[in-house]
Parts: sequence; C-alpha cells; structure tokens
Amino acid sequence: MSETQNSSTQSASPEPRARILVFANQKGGVGKTTTTINLGTALAAVGEQVLIIDLDPQGNATTGLGIEKGTCEHSTYDVLSEASSINESIVETRVPRMHIVPSSMDLLGAELELATIDRRAHKLHDAIEHHFDETENALPDTRKYTYILIDCPPSLNLLTINAMTAADAVLVPMQCEFFALEGLGQLLTTVERIKTTLNPRLKIHGVVLTMFDQRNSLSNQVAQDVRDYLGDQVYETVIPRNVRVSEAPSYGKPALLYDHNCAGSRAYIRLASEVIKRERKMQAA
Repeated sequence: MSETQNSSTQSASPEPRARILVFANQKGGVGKTTTTINLGTALAAVGEQVLIIDLDPQGNATTGLGIEKGTCEHSTYDVLSEASSINESIVETRVPRMHIVPSSMDLLGAELELATIDRRAHKLHDAIEHHFDETENALPDTRKYTYILIDCPPSLNLLTINAMTAADAVLVPMQCEFFALEGLGQLLTTVERIKTTLNPRLKIHGVVLTMFDQRNSLSNQVAQDVRDYLGDQVYETVIPRNVRVSEAPSYGKPALLYDHNCAGSRAYIRLASEVIKRERKMQAA
C-alpha cells in the first residue's frame, strides 16, 4: 500500500450511526404520535432516512401511516421478545425514505413478561445495537437510517424506559392547555434517573408546544409559562391546532401527505429544520 493510500485509510472515519429520538409524555392526547409521524415525514422529505419504532400498544403510529396491524408478520413485541430482529420487522410506508416497525396489541402483556428477565430495560437497546451491527456488516437488505424515532405509550412504564435506555435524546410534545406543566416534573425526573442509572448519554432534545390556538388567550399564556419555566429547551416552532392534521390519520396518511399546504404541515416542516439544527449543535458539543 502506498503512503498516500495509507494516509487515506487512516483518515477515513466510519459513517455516523442513526440518531435515536424518543417521543414521550405520560399524558395522553398531547399530539405525541402525530408529532412522531409528521416530524418523521418532514425529515424524510429533506432527504433523511427515517425509521419509526411504534412502541405504543395502541399502535396509532402504525395505523396513522396506513398499515393494518393484523397484517404485519412481525411487530415491536416480537423485537422485544427476540422472536424477530428489527430488520426482519420493518414495513415500508407510503412515505419515501421512511419505514416503520409496527406495533401490536401483544405489547399490552410485554411489561409483565419483561419484568422477570435479565436486562429488561435494555431489550430495545440491544435490538437496535444488533441492527447497527447488521448494517455495519452489510447484511443483505439491511436498511441504513439517519434517524430512528420511537413513539412511546402515554405512561412512564417499562416500554418507555426501554425507549429512553436506547435513545440519544427525548423530545416532549406538550399540549397548550391549563394542565400542560402537570406531570412534566415527573417526566424530567424519570429522564434524569435513566441518565444516571441506565443511559448516561440521554438528553432532553426539546419540548414542542402542540395544539396551539393563537386566538385563545389561555394558549398564549400556557406557551409563555412553559417558555419561562424551560427556557431554550422549548422549540421556537409551535404546532397549531389544525383540522387537516386531525383528519389525516383517518386516511392513513401523515398530514404532510394529506395536505402539505395546511398550517400544521408547514409547522412540522419548520420543526424538522429546527430539530436538525439542534442535532448539529448537540453533536458538536
């Protein structure tokens, strides 16, 4: 090997692994799944390779992307129980460059099953690491992703703990309502405990305000209260309350496919840009 070739080989660095973001909030109805699939779609639209992992037994991310849960051969339950790998469980969506590991109702019993086994908080982490190993070893048909987005159930249970143990950062959707800050302290405490005991790299990526109605003085007051409390952890982009965004899941489409010109779709495109900018800052730090 020539000196030039040797220098080139030494300077070559491995491709960066996918960034893993978990979407969590123990309160239901805050736009968590809507944010997961629409942010994923917006990221894919700008060229990112996106994998969504649906870890919620309700499977709203799965059905919201037009996939019938009963028709899938494998699911996130199979991944956690080691009956299948992530690569074997991936399903294509209508969105170019975006795939999903679908949910199933079997996840309802997963917490009880996991409670008695070793490394119960690391099952998803281990499955993702195995997927990275397959990718690096170039196994046939193994997809490479730049973002892995994990949609969690609306509770701080073992499934959510598995997601946070596997993740690089947590993104918190928060509805602009009177009780917006209620329970946030518990969520932040859970993140800190997982960072201390299970996943030292875990960070808060940011809080996104959802279902914002600028005509409503309460929405404006809540938004200001959250920003006063959390500062620059809150994204500048807010997601407006939007009928088209609410309609889209019933058609099995993200809002960006259902109506890419609606206010909600435009907001998710702005959020994707903001997420990418934060990613650059976090990785440079």
